Amino acid sequence: MENLVYAIILLPLLGFLINGLFGKNLPKIVVGVLGTLVVFASFCISVSLFMDFDSESQPVIVKAFEWFRVNGVQINFGFQIDQLSLMMIMIITGIGSLIHLYSIGYMSHDKGFYKFFTYLNLFIFSMLLLVMGSNYLILFIGWEGVGLCSYLLIGFWYTNEEYGKAARKAFIMNRIGDLALLIGIFMIASQTNALDYLSVAQNASKFELDGTVIIFITASLFIGATGKSAQVPLYTWLPDAMAGPTPVSALIHAATMVTAGIYLVVRSNFLFTLAPTVQGGILFIGFLTAALAGFYALRQNDIKKVLAYSTVSQLGFMFIALGLGAYTTAMFHVMTHAFFKALLFLGAGSVIHAMSNEQDMRFMGGLKKVIPITHATFLIGTLAISGFPLLSGMISKDEILVAAFAKNPVYWVILFILAAVTATYMFRLYYLTFHGEFRGTEEQKHHLHESPLNMTLPLIVLAILSVIGGFINLPHFIGHGHYAKLMEWLKPVLTEESFKQMETTLSGVEFNTEMILLGATVIMFFSVWFIVKNTYVNKKKMALAEENYTGWEKLSAKKLYIDELYNALIVKTVEGLGRGGKMFDNGILDRFVDFVGEGAEDSGRSMKRLQNGNVENYILIMSLAVGIILIVNFLLQ
Repeated sequence: MENLVYAIILLPLLGFLINGLFGKNLPKIVVGVLGTLVVFASFCISVSLFMDFDSESQPVIVKAFEWFRVNGVQINFGFQIDQLSLMMIMIITGIGSLIHLYSIGYMSHDKGFYKFFTYLNLFIFSMLLLVMGSNYLILFIGWEGVGLCSYLLIGFWYTNEEYGKAARKAFIMNRIGDLALLIGIFMIASQTNALDYLSVAQNASKFELDGTVIIFITASLFIGATGKSAQVPLYTWLPDAMAGPTPVSALIHAATMVTAGIYLVVRSNFLFTLAPTVQGGILFIGFLTAALAGFYALRQNDIKKVLAYSTVSQLGFMFIALGLGAYTTAMFHVMTHAFFKALLFLGAGSVIHAMSNEQDMRFMGGLKKVIPITHATFLIGTLAISGFPLLSGMISKDEILVAAFAKNPVYWVILFILAAVTATYMFRLYYLTFHGEFRGTEEQKHHLHESPLNMTLPLIVLAILSVIGGFINLPHFIGHGHYAKLMEWLKPVLTEESFKQMETTLSGVEFNTEMILLGATVIMFFSVWFIVKNTYVNKKKMALAEENYTGWEKLSAKKLYIDELYNALIVKTVEGLGRGGKMFDNGILDRFVDFVGEGAEDSGRSMKRLQNGNVENYILIMSLAVGIILIVNFLLQ
C-alpha cells in the first residue's frame, strides 16, 4: 500500500515536471495525453485502494520521514489514507482526468498548451497533498499550492489586464483566509503538542465545550475555509475566476479547490463538535451565502457567471449541512456537486467553443439542434442541480433539507425557497441558451458545430454519473432508517460525539413527515420548470442588458453593488493609503535622506579645503591641535 500511496501523489508531480521541463519541445498530443494519463493512473490506483477499504477499516498512516521536532512536538511528513481521504482522492483524480481529457480539445489551438497542462498537473498534485496529508502542516502546504495554481490558471491569458486583475483578486482574498488558517494551526499545536489528525483528535477532549480556546481555534479554521470555499464575505473572487479557460472553471468550481474548506471542517469534526457557537456561525454564513449567490444568479447574462454564482450558492448548502452537524451529508453533496457542476461547466465550454468564444446568453438560443450531445448532457446537469426526482443532486439536496427540518422547520422553509431559486436560474440559463431562435451573428451561426469526441466523451461520462451518482448514498426515504452507505462508510473518520450528533439530526424526522417534505420539493420543482419554460419559451421573454433592468432585477444584475462597495471601502482605501505612503516617502523620507546626503557633501567640500596637499599647512594644524590639547589639559588640572 505504501508504494501505491506514493504513486497516487507522485504521478501528477511527474507529469508536471516532464511537461514543465520538456513540454515546449514535445508535440501537443504527447503533452495532453501524458498530462491526462498520469491523473487517470492515480485515479485507477485510488480505486484499487478503495476496494480494499470498508466501513470497519482503520486509517493507514504512511510515514515518509520525520520532518522536524520542536519543543516536544514531532512533525512527520506522511500521508493518511482513510475513508474521507479516499473519497476526496477519487473525486479529484476522477473528475480531474475527465477535465484533462476535455482540455486536449478545448485548448488545442492555444500557444500555451504545454504550460496549461503543466499547471493542471501541479494543481492536482497540490490538491492531493492537501487531502492526503496526515497533519495540518501538510494540508497547509497543499492549501497554498492550490492557491498558487489557481492564480496561474485564472490569469492564464495574462495579456488581458482584466484577467490578471481577477487572478490577483483570487490570490489576495485567499491570503486572508490562509492567515486565519495558519493562526488556527499554531493554536492547535500550542494546545495539544501535536498537529497530526489522530493525535489532535485524541487530545480534543481536553478542550472545554464551547470554551474560549476551542471557539478561537475553530473560528480561525472556518475563516480559512471561507476563503477557499468562497463564503461571505470572502466570495467575490470566485465569479471573477471565470477569467480563466473553461476547464479551469470546472476544475476549481467542481471537484477541487472550492471543496477544500468543506474537507477541512469535516476532517476537523472532533474540534467543531466541541464548538456549537461556531457551528451556529457556520450555519448562518451558509444561509447568507446561498441566498445572496442565488439572488445574483437570477439575472446574470454571462453563462459562466451564472454557473459561478450557482457554485457559491451550492457551497452555501454544504456549509449549512456542516452547521447542522451533518458531516456526511455535506460530503455527499460535495460528491454529487462535483458530477453535475463539472458537467455544466464543461457543457458551457462546449457551447462557448461552438459560439466562437461568445459567453453572453443574449446572443445564443436555438442551439439544441446544432450541438445535440452538448444539449442532452447539459439538460441532465440542469435537471440534477435543479432537483429532478432521483437524480444525484435531488437526493443529496433532499438530505440537507431533511436535516434542516429536523433542526428547525424555519430552516427547511428557507432552504426550500433557495432550492426553488436554484431551479429558476438554471432553467432560465438552459432555455435562453438552447431554445428559441438563434440570436448571434451570421458568422457565429455559420461556425456552429458540435465539439470533438475528446470534449463530448467527458460530458457523457459526467452525465451518467449525474444520473446514478446519488444512489451511492441510497435515499433515506427508501427503507427509512438505512442511511446509509455513505454515513456508515465515513463513520471511522468521525468521533463518537460527531457521529451521534449527526445521527440524531438525520433521524429526527418521522417517515410520513419526510414523505410530505419530499412531495413538496417535487411539486416545487415541476412548478418552477413549468413557469420558467412558459416565460422564456412560450412568452419568449429575453434577457436584457444590466442597465435596462429595474427594481429587484437590477439589484440582481448588479449583485447588490457589493463589488462597488468593496471597491469603495477596501480597494480605494488601500490605494489611498498607498498614495499617502508614497507622499510620505517622497515628501519626508526622501527629503531626509537627501538632507543627510547633502550634509555629507557639504562637509566633504569643507574638509577638501584643508586637505590640499600642502605639508606646511598639515604641520601647522597639528601644532595648533597639540597646543589646544595641552592648554585644555592644564586648565582642567
